[in-house]
Amino acid sequence: MSPNRFTPSKITTHVLQEMKLRGEKIAMLTAYDFSFATLLDEAGIEVILVGDSASNVMAGHRTTLPITLNEMIYHASSVVRGINRALVVVDMPFGTYQGNSKEALNSAIRIMKESGADAVKLEGGREVIESVDRILSAGIPVMGHLGLTPQSIHKFGTYVVRAKEEHEANKLIEDAHLLEEAGCFAIVLEKIPAALAARVAIELKIPIIGIGAGGKVDGQVLVLHDMLGITTKFSPRFLRRYHNLSEEIKGSVSAYITDIKSLDFPNEREQY
Repeated sequence: MSPNRFTPSKITTHVLQEMKLRGEKIAMLTAYDFSFATLLDEAGIEVILVGDSASNVMAGHRTTLPITLNEMIYHASSVVRGINRALVVVDMPFGTYQGNSKEALNSAIRIMKESGADAVKLEGGREVIESVDRILSAGIPVMGHLGLTPQSIHKFGTYVVRAKEEHEANKLIEDAHLLEEAGCFAIVLEKIPAALAARVAIELKIPIIGIGAGGKVDGQVLVLHDMLGITTKFSPRFLRRYHNLSEEIKGSVSAYITDIKSLDFPNEREQY
């Protein structure tokens, strides 16, 4: 650990703002359960996102759309019980905030009260700004999400890089400023050109977290199961795999089966 690295006892939205001002990059990962959350927190991760990607990696759905508010609260509650230091942000699932700001507020309040999380995250810009405003008016911290927005997959029909065309890039910049002006404490930019993400990070005072948005933003986030190689079918350019746990786990299970079949397990030392 660098001797100049600031290590607060609890990460808050204010701490993230200070990190941006110092030029210290923010490390963020997803988690969905107590055990992994505990490990991430002990390793020093600054932000844990209880992502609606749980719909994919935990429940096996093709998209993030099917996961419910109750399921997100369950995952968030499990994560929060494993955390001492990290900031816990919870994705608001599809259908809980789009088009109805009163429902958005009620959903955000349920997440905060029932899970004990620190903040919520919403996808979209001007389209959801009324919901953002109403949630922020209740004192609930909000993280924005622009660029590739997985909850809008049926609208766009593809997971390709977003904001490559000038008109879409301009809208993204406008939406980013709009979210900052509304009071969002940070924004995730997903799968957009690196130069555009760098411009947003320079223009905005709040932290910009990238996933497939280059290295000139204020921090990075990845899906834990992708980064650890638990899931292997998803391999976008921006993903760096730090492990190959899928093969290690299958190898361990295979060895366990072999030991049982060969009567090697349990041995005399493993009995009472």
